[in-house]
Amino acid sequence: MTVTYSSKVANATFFGFHRLLLRWKGSIYKLLYREFIVFATLYTAISVLYRFFLTGSQKRFFEKLSIYCDRYAEQIPVTFVLGFYVTLVVNRWWNQFVNLPWPDRLMLLISSCVQGRDEYGRLLRRTLMRYVNLTSLLIFRSVSTAVYKRFPTMDHVVG
Repeated sequence: MTVTYSSKVANATFFGFHRLLLRWKGSIYKLLYREFIVFATLYTAISVLYRFFLTGSQKRFFEKLSIYCDRYAEQIPVTFVLGFYVTLVVNRWWNQFVNLPWPDRLMLLISSCVQGRDEYGRLLRRTLMRYVNLTSLLIFRSVSTAVYKRFPTMDHVVG
């Protein structure tokens, strides 16, 4: 794992799981808690207003307004929009995954093209793979902050 809280994941209990979710940087709960609090507050306010402060005729008007909004909400194809959104997100993720450099494919190509069981062939294959790993590291270093923190200078890369 490339996260700093991996030691907490290993010994998380069932009741301590919520603390782990709050610690998780990519948690869906951290992403949506503000919207959930706003929704719950507005729902509670409208419910209290409807139950305790509206008169009978105002309640009927509110119910008619709710039915009217529900009828026109069905015209928006939510499942289509949600499916389109999920397809878009998955395609972006898949394109990122496909465009990652995979050194093992190049290693197989190098090992099949650079022949020789002697010391020179072995050193040539090893040197070529070191260059491939170095280019991957330099690319990941320019893209990922975690890799940049692991290799901040060229001296760290050489080491």
